[in-house]
Amino acid sequence: MPQGQPSVVPQDGLTTRQRRNRPLLMVHTGEMKGKSTAAFGMALRGWNQGWNIGVFQFVKSAKWKVGEESAFKALGQLHEATGEGGPVEWHKMGEGWSWSRKAGSEEDHAADALEGWREIQRRIAAETHDLYVLDEFTYPMKWGWVDVDEVVETLTSRPGHQYVVITGRNADQRLLDAADLVTEMTKLKHPMDTGQKGQKGIEW
Repeated sequence: MPQGQPSVVPQDGLTTRQRRNRPLLMVHTGEMKGKSTAAFGMALRGWNQGWNIGVFQFVKSAKWKVGEESAFKALGQLHEATGEGGPVEWHKMGEGWSWSRKAGSEEDHAADALEGWREIQRRIAAETHDLYVLDEFTYPMKWGWVDVDEVVETLTSRPGHQYVVITGRNADQRLLDAADLVTEMTKLKHPMDTGQKGQKGIEW
C-alpha cells in the first residue's frame, strides 16, 4: 500500500468515493500495549470530523481512571458548549451502565457484559453513533459471556454508516475473518521486562 494507494481495486461496482466512505469493522489485538490507545486515536479523529462517538469499556474497573476518559468527556462538553467536534458518550462496567437503573448493583461481570452488549445492539439498530469503541471487548467473547457468532452477525449487518473498533487480546478468528481492518500489536521490547512499572502519561 505505497503512498496510501490500494494494492488492488476490486470489481465491486462501487465508485472510488463510495468505497472510500464505506464504514469499517476494525479489530486491534495482540499482546502488546497500544490497542486501546490506537482506537482512541481513531475516536479523536472522528470527533474532529463531527462524528458521534460512543465508547464502551468492558473490563477496566470503574476505579481505573484513564486519561482518555477525562479528555473525551471534556471534548463532549466542548461540543455541547460550542458545537465544535461531535458528541461523546463514555460507559464502562464496574460502576453500572449509565442507561441502567441498577447503577452500583452487584450483578456479576458476565451479566453486566451481556447487558452492555445488548445496549450496543440497540444503539446499532437505532444508528445512534458514528463510531463505536468497544474497548477490551474480546475478553467477554473469549470467556463465553457474549456469543461470538451473534456479535459477528450484528456487526456485519449493521445499518447505515457506523464504524466499529474492537480492542483486546486473543480476538476470536471469526471476528478477525469478519473485520475489514485487523492490527496485531506485537511486543519487541517493553520496560516491564526490566522491572519498570507503568507511568503517568504513558499507561494512564
